[in-house]
Amino acid sequence: MPFKRYVEIGRVALVNYGKDYGRLVVIVDVLDQNRALVDAPDMVRTQLNFKRLTLTDITIDIKRVPKKKTLLAAMEAADVKNKWENSSWGRKLIVQKRRAALNDFDRFKLMLAKIKGGNHQAGANETQKGECSLSLESVLF
Repeated sequence: MPFKRYVEIGRVALVNYGKDYGRLVVIVDVLDQNRALVDAPDMVRTQLNFKRLTLTDITIDIKRVPKKKTLLAAMEAADVKNKWENSSWGRKLIVQKRRAALNDFDRFKLMLAKIKGGNHQAGANETQKGECSLSLESVLF
């Protein structure tokens, strides 16, 4: 499988370090071999080091250093946000953020749900298949 994620104008990248961590940006210009000018709908156009960017498979068709309005229209036409949220990488990051936001009680409820719903053995017969040995009441009381 050949390498397909080249640094190019219109390439969508994920910021992996710094104050914009986790934000999707678009490369609008390559300044030199180490830096790119990036822009996103919810941020000011800025330069970032390539070491702080992780390139994605998503590209949009734009010219070099477009106006903000042109960039927004191109991102809407390419449906960047929807493509990112439907990719396995994007879904994984959404799940990580959701799990990091859980409080102690939410983690406890999740543990109980796993115990209740996931305690199946591979060789169980039909009568035992839908049942589990621990119930919510036995764990709580």
